[in-house]
Amino acid sequence: MDTLGKTITCLAAIAWKKNSLSLEKVEVEPPKAGEVRIKMTSTGICGSDDHTIKGIISVKYPFIPGHEGAGIVESIGEGVSSVKPGDKVLTLAVPQCRECSACLHPKGNFCEKQDLLPSSGLMLDGTSRFTCKGEKIYHSFRTSTFTEYTVVPEISVVKIDAAAPMDKICIISCEVATGYGAAVHSAQVTPGSTCVVFGLGGIGSAVVMGCKDSGASRIIGVDINEEKFPRAKALGVTDFLNPSNLKKPVQEVVNEMTGTGVDFAFEAIGLTETMVAAWDSCNLSHGVCTIIGVSAPDLKLSLSAVEVFTGRTLKGTCLGDYKTRDCFPQLVTAYLQNKINIDPLITHQLPFDQLHKAFEVYHAGKTIRCVLLF
Repeated sequence: MDTLGKTITCLAAIAWKKNSLSLEKVEVEPPKAGEVRIKMTSTGICGSDDHTIKGIISVKYPFIPGHEGAGIVESIGEGVSSVKPGDKVLTLAVPQCRECSACLHPKGNFCEKQDLLPSSGLMLDGTSRFTCKGEKIYHSFRTSTFTEYTVVPEISVVKIDAAAPMDKICIISCEVATGYGAAVHSAQVTPGSTCVVFGLGGIGSAVVMGCKDSGASRIIGVDINEEKFPRAKALGVTDFLNPSNLKKPVQEVVNEMTGTGVDFAFEAIGLTETMVAAWDSCNLSHGVCTIIGVSAPDLKLSLSAVEVFTGRTLKGTCLGDYKTRDCFPQLVTAYLQNKINIDPLITHQLPFDQLHKAFEVYHAGKTIRCVLLF
């Protein structure tokens, strides 16, 4: 079927309001100048998607969720030069425009053309490419991967190796970059170090993998769902703590276990209390606390001011501090060369039309990452 330049009708998931998700037939317009239309092949269910659907992360309704995606370019708009029809690609929740202050800074990656903080739900020209039942449907992070076809800006997509397995590689675009990257690239975990990871879901599991690959000697995993512990142990966790079973704050227990606090702490939940606990678990002098979790927009983080001067580092990270278009293809290649093994992070794969079953598995805490296949 020749779809070039035509509106495509396809299946997509729409969140019409908070805590509402339904499969609908949507119309996807052709890409405008500087845009790319993608036929999706796979997309992962990330905690951030769940947060947008629940309204924890501020978005505009109705919208099509999803950001962790892989697909094949169907068509391109005028002026697009970095990808062509038929290319295998990843979608990028944080773009890389290569022009703004963040992109031009050697360490910056939170591109100013991002649509997370705040979220407009629209393309760069201020319009949408999705329609359902005559109503405009908003985009999610300018990726919207919970659909058979999506349209993204050229700066939000990157070509990857043609050998990439499209049923798995989508997790590179968020879970692997965010979690694994937080350990190996952002915090730069050192051999022989001690680590604690708060939250053993998809992102936390990838953090554990990064800590292990970096040579950490001890990795403490913290989660209230003990069903996650066996899988986390297989990934590299050496000690487990369930805060709900402890008689004292978890950070006190971590400090007792290590004697001086950990070298590296990671928060992969998005709650202020676990952020503070991660900070308080760090060695006072040289500990590095890395915040990965995305919190609700109205929350404030409160720390003991007198203990800040001792030398600990508190830092945030988004997508592992990687410049997305430059680095994600390198991560794909590393996987293809068996330098990174992402396979253990995918515990479930389901067809896209079983989206609701996939979310049931996610909410039950029975998955590291569930990938939807188109």
